[in-house]
Amino acid sequence: MAILQSIYDVLWGLPMLVLLVGTHLFLTFRTRFIQISTFKAIKLSVTPDAEASGDVSSFAALATALAATIGTGNIVGVATAIAAGGPGAVFWCWLTGLFGMATKYGEGLLAVKYRVKTADGMMLGGPMYALENGLKQKWLGVAFAVFAGIACFGIGNMTQGNSISTMVQSNFGVSPVITGAVLTIGTGCVILGGVQSIAKVCEKLVPLMAGLYILGCIIICIINGPYMGKAVALIVSSAFTKQAIAGGLMGGGISVALRAGVSRGLFTNESGLGSAPIADAAAQTRNPVRQALVSMSGVFWDTIVVCAMTGLVLVSTIIKEPEAAINPATGSLFTGGDLTTHAFAAIGGIGPIVLTVGLITFAWSTILGWSYYGEKCWEYLLGKKALMPFRIVWTGIVFVGCVTALDLVWLIADILNGLMAWPNCIALLGLSGVIVSETKKYLWDDNMDAFSDDEIKIIDNK
Repeated sequence: MAILQSIYDVLWGLPMLVLLVGTHLFLTFRTRFIQISTFKAIKLSVTPDAEASGDVSSFAALATALAATIGTGNIVGVATAIAAGGPGAVFWCWLTGLFGMATKYGEGLLAVKYRVKTADGMMLGGPMYALENGLKQKWLGVAFAVFAGIACFGIGNMTQGNSISTMVQSNFGVSPVITGAVLTIGTGCVILGGVQSIAKVCEKLVPLMAGLYILGCIIICIINGPYMGKAVALIVSSAFTKQAIAGGLMGGGISVALRAGVSRGLFTNESGLGSAPIADAAAQTRNPVRQALVSMSGVFWDTIVVCAMTGLVLVSTIIKEPEAAINPATGSLFTGGDLTTHAFAAIGGIGPIVLTVGLITFAWSTILGWSYYGEKCWEYLLGKKALMPFRIVWTGIVFVGCVTALDLVWLIADILNGLMAWPNCIALLGLSGVIVSETKKYLWDDNMDAFSDDEIKIIDNK
């Protein structure tokens, strides 16, 4: 365990932050601040394009990606960042998401540009195909698929199932065994139908769960109205100076706030890790840039909106009730779920229920989204024959996660998750010229409605 912790500390230390943040900044400048096209991206995400080739609609692909990224990290993770780095962590989390939009754009573009089609007409894509067909480095594609194919069982399955069973037991007194059985059956019913089934559930579930959570945040912000101005000011000022938080407690300072906020931002939207492009490749889109913009809008919702709303709710609550935010046992801020639960109690009895149901729904949607990522990685490695065995194993692992302590699983999954970023960022940096040329061809030269003339390679993935 100590050895794995040391590996994690090195992997997710300064080099990883430099790699991911550096990629964000590099692609932001290379794409001439693609973030200014956010509203165009949102419009495209809800514009059906049935004439284009693909397995699911652009919105369904986006919903599948959001299902895997919007989760407990957007809620509990923000509270943890504030407890570690003070309110300034929210600013750095938000800023990381803003620049991360360019990376997500690049990932989505490469996923569609280098996607392939199976003999039975299904689209396949993601970093492994960009590395193989774009950079001509298949070994890096294999490395990415191995890292992601194993990491998915931890970060996208067991840990999420465990979070759900723990919350259900704590709030409703239901045994983890019962929760595990129900969750396993529900997951199996969805994922056995493949990407169309997963996307169909996600495109209904994601807007509902995110909408209810954001509505709850808005209500709390209205209740905390007199403190919102102070909250915004404290978030910004604490990002650059050491500020008092609550009850005389001091924030962690600039370096701590920066590290906590950036690392949380990177975790929540997954820009640079390479998972979301696997879903982008299945989208019905007439050219790579259209889906790249749609994919970029996911970071806007995930970090710019959801994480920012969570941060405002938590910081305004801390200012409003500083003593209530301090854990008497430690003399420091409550962390994670305790701080968030306290904030949502402002709505009354329904607040904690909304939060709990939201967390459960977020976690289950993550299981669904990551199941698709995992199966596409194993299909890349082993062919179509891996699909059904993977879905069966995935469904069974959900139950294991619900009834098992998972500290070691979290650690291993986080290590593998970090390893995914290296080959993916190599693809992004190495193919940045392609990202720029495609952007010029369709966006800057105003040809967004044009169909791509790229030939989609047909593969035999038996």
